[in-house]
Amino acid sequence: MAFFGLVKRVTRISRSNSRVRVYPTRSFQSKHGEDDDKLPVLIVGAGPVGLVLSILLTKLGVECALVDKATSFSKHPQAHFINNRSMEIFRKLHGLAEEIERSQPPVDLWRKFIYCTSLSGSTLGTVDHMQPQDFEKVVSPASVAHFSQYKLTNLMLKRLEDLGFSVQSSKEPDGLELDSVVARQILMGHECVAIDANKETVTATVSFLKGGKYMKRNIQCSILIGADGAGSAVRRLTDIKMQGERDLQKLVSVHFMSRELGEYLISCRPGMLFFIFNTEGIGVLVAHDLLQGEFVFQIPFYPPQQSLSDFSPEMCKMLIFKLVGKELSDLNVADIKPWVMHAEVAEKFLCYENRVILAGDAAHRFPPAGGFGMNTGIQDAHNLAWKIAALVQGSAKSSIINTYEAERRPIALFNTSLSVQNFRAAMSIPSALGLDPTVANSVHRFINQTVGSILPTGLQKAILDNVFALGRAQLSESLLNKSNPLGYQRLNRLKSIFEEGKSLQLQFPAEDLGFRYLEGAIVPDNKSEADDPGVLSGRRRDYVPCAEPGSRLPHMYVRILSDSKREVVSTLDLVSTEKVEFLLLISPLEESYELARATFKVAKEFMANVKVCIVWPSSHDGVEGESKSALASLESYVDVMEVKKQSGEETSWWSICKMSERGSILVRPDQHIAWRVKSDVPLNPTLHMRDVFSIILGRH
Repeated sequence: MAFFGLVKRVTRISRSNSRVRVYPTRSFQSKHGEDDDKLPVLIVGAGPVGLVLSILLTKLGVECALVDKATSFSKHPQAHFINNRSMEIFRKLHGLAEEIERSQPPVDLWRKFIYCTSLSGSTLGTVDHMQPQDFEKVVSPASVAHFSQYKLTNLMLKRLEDLGFSVQSSKEPDGLELDSVVARQILMGHECVAIDANKETVTATVSFLKGGKYMKRNIQCSILIGADGAGSAVRRLTDIKMQGERDLQKLVSVHFMSRELGEYLISCRPGMLFFIFNTEGIGVLVAHDLLQGEFVFQIPFYPPQQSLSDFSPEMCKMLIFKLVGKELSDLNVADIKPWVMHAEVAEKFLCYENRVILAGDAAHRFPPAGGFGMNTGIQDAHNLAWKIAALVQGSAKSSIINTYEAERRPIALFNTSLSVQNFRAAMSIPSALGLDPTVANSVHRFINQTVGSILPTGLQKAILDNVFALGRAQLSESLLNKSNPLGYQRLNRLKSIFEEGKSLQLQFPAEDLGFRYLEGAIVPDNKSEADDPGVLSGRRRDYVPCAEPGSRLPHMYVRILSDSKREVVSTLDLVSTEKVEFLLLISPLEESYELARATFKVAKEFMANVKVCIVWPSSHDGVEGESKSALASLESYVDVMEVKKQSGEETSWWSICKMSERGSILVRPDQHIAWRVKSDVPLNPTLHMRDVFSIILGRH
């Protein structure tokens, strides 16, 4: 009865969304000979989110193309921290995770954050963000990585090239009709300037420069994905509003190269981030690659009193020398760009009857603290790809797209709060040193929004400069030392922040791996036993494996018994990326075999794919024959055996999942758990699984 109550409740939730009209599945399908001039999916934005989504869709059999307004791919390093969950996704993309691990700098060169008066001056504090368990691969088969975004983009483009994609500039003659299909192409220099949609088709009008003249092309698709970044044109054209905190801080990002500086830091104080506080200036240095000498300086920016002309290459060089503490003979400024830090989430991720979808920074903009921006976007793509494929291929109804917003928007809201909290933790350091960042921001607002705005521009700038100089005076060596009572007090406060783990954090394993969908394409347990995901600690918390519906499948190494190589893989590797396929994990028990047979039968009714995985305890021998006899009629199953990391280890797969061996787990194509029974197989497994697939695939 409880289960059917759940079905009614989920149905009621779906029907209550009056803003979204649902059309029949056939309007999304592209059968042979039909809609030959229409792409199944057009992705606007060829950044990491758009690229990874195109790889996932193509591997799942869905044709797509990308357009991007930039004429070439950026060489600005931008995002650089890749968390565990994103690396797990990359493991399934033709060895992408392994290539990142080989190509990134050694971990000892980036595991620390360093707080100092200059790069050649005294150290105020050091925080090591790596712990022994981070290298043991016990809770995840992948480790975090430090790898610049433009390098990641290049590796993704190689994978797309292997899948038959080509990159085309607007300057190149492409031989295409203006309204023709551009499947498996990445069209650079093509800006989305208009979107028109009806219940059958989305038409994107893209503008491009050709022969010195702007031209337009209409591209028709069934689904359009806006993955075009924080300033998303798709979001603007569909009039979707952002909600949250705007203008947390304005900064100038200075990308520069100096092998001399890289070599110096490798020998003296290697790290990823350097927070520099001295009387000449304040800034954060991001060491993207010490071996190559590639850096980005983040410098506070206060327009209109300051303008970008105040940050010319020569001015930036002088400021870098002041913050480094010495001149660098080989310093080369590559790029200077302003940016604004926001903490916002789109009011909705879907519009036009679910045919236009936002993903990545187009849907959410975070402070960079904690590296949630790109990682959340990559996980958006992972969540969305299988749902689009199931819809296009006919196993799901269009309402499955509703579950993308239902699942991912709460995660975006949570990650926004966590990023803001981590940003506030970063601000606690200058506050402890007597530099209250809120004072500078308040003075800036006063000048801009009150009577200060009528003062001459030069006078406004002088007031602001004097306020900043007065603040930086708190960092003088005569004040900030243990002999000075005030300096001694401030240094002790700083030490307490570091010792208590209250400074800026790099890793959040509990949130990176432990995020859980509470509603969507899942069948929730009647009573949840997992921790409240809404509790924010602001500090690093270890991930605790969880097998509740909506959670990522726990990782454990298993040996594939049906393979002559008896390969050892992660449980996550059992989920296919080559087709939309669910994974049913069971024990070798007769009632579980009966559930497997029923699940296969139901999956065929829904035109869905299922693979059964029989998990054997590590001590069991001669198992294949039993499964072969019990599941002889099934098309896809695999026997695996638990692999113990250490001799004498008692942990079993089912104990990791906090379940009885009589339980079962159904895993979605994105490695998240769709449904489970903890201890007893349903009395009528066929009827039960029919209801389960109806809810997951939006066909209830």
